[in-house]
Amino acid sequence: MKKVLAAALVFAFSTAHAAQDPEAVFNRACTMCHSGQLPMAPKKGDQAAWKPRLEQGTDVLVKHVTEGFNAMPARGLCMDCSAEDYKAVIDWMSK
Repeated sequence: MKKVLAAALVFAFSTAHAAQDPEAVFNRACTMCHSGQLPMAPKKGDQAAWKPRLEQGTDVLVKHVTEGFNAMPARGLCMDCSAEDYKAVIDWMSK
């Protein structure tokens, strides 16, 4: 039984997708800093500001959000976001 449960968990995490709407997460948790109020936070849609960050790779950006980085607080103020939610929000903000 334990092996079946473990296999189910591995499958669930390997097929995970964003459970939350990226725009809703942005409006709830990200807009305070990523709408221009914090100069070092790249604004939504500012492709020039996002380019060097995206070049680091999505995994690095998700790590920065999860652990906190410079002025960004840990979990980016979205305590119920998954890694897939963060990826979806980063993708949405950077366009």
